[in-house]
Amino acid sequence: MTAVYDYRLPSPFLREYVRQFQIVGCAFPAAMAVLPVKPYWPRAENCLSFFPRDPECVEYGFGGERLPSGRSRVMGQQALVTNRHVGRDFMVFQVQFQPGALHRLTGLPAHELTNRFVDAEALFGPELRRLNERLSGCANHLEMIPLVEEFLGYLVRRTPKAPRPIDRVSRVLLHQPSGLSLDWLADQACLSTRQFYRQFVEREGVSPKLFARIARFERAMLLKNAQPTHDWLRVALDLGYYDYQHLVRDFREFTGLTPHAFQQREANAPERVFGVAET
Repeated sequence: MTAVYDYRLPSPFLREYVRQFQIVGCAFPAAMAVLPVKPYWPRAENCLSFFPRDPECVEYGFGGERLPSGRSRVMGQQALVTNRHVGRDFMVFQVQFQPGALHRLTGLPAHELTNRFVDAEALFGPELRRLNERLSGCANHLEMIPLVEEFLGYLVRRTPKAPRPIDRVSRVLLHQPSGLSLDWLADQACLSTRQFYRQFVEREGVSPKLFARIARFERAMLLKNAQPTHDWLRVALDLGYYDYQHLVRDFREFTGLTPHAFQQREANAPERVFGVAET
């Protein structure tokens, strides 16, 4: 068995648009009859993902229909757990956009992609199709990075839309999801509260409050993985939850499970087979 687990920053000219690249690859032996499934908790992100090896299927919730993903996809903000069914020779090259960047690059209202995904070739056309073909011929993920950056540079050049104050404020909310009022956020974005709410949904796909809850939930999951000896009460208090039950409420809304039940499923994720945890 072999694995790649590489999170890295893009080149400086892309960092206004891209937070990071997440490259994960897992090759499983033929003797492994049942492949592990990744329960992917909601994260505060909009992504462009490439699958240069075996494809992936996406299942919303547990026990739902498996939806095939093409060679690449654009996924909007998710507020539900998705199970990722990987192939035997699996790799995903995921471009995680900065808040507001996908909207700037495509002009699409982000709420049209909330809790769904679309084939990236249908959205971006022949340039993306050619990139998929080039990525499938790469020997390793390091060869893929300049190709993906070249395509992203093409998108940036063809869509020279300047960032707005709301995009900067959205980044603040991403990194500080607790303790910021809607009025303060709107003021920092030079907008009325109503304007801020409407434009935020258009650019992020969900309300500011839900976005902040998802961002905090993501931080809780990563903290628990980084500090597995911490109990969930300590994680809840460290991340600004009022109490443990508020964290449990988010678990049930976003995953349909209790913290313990979801952790049991996550312990069988593909990267866990290789002794790796998302932190």
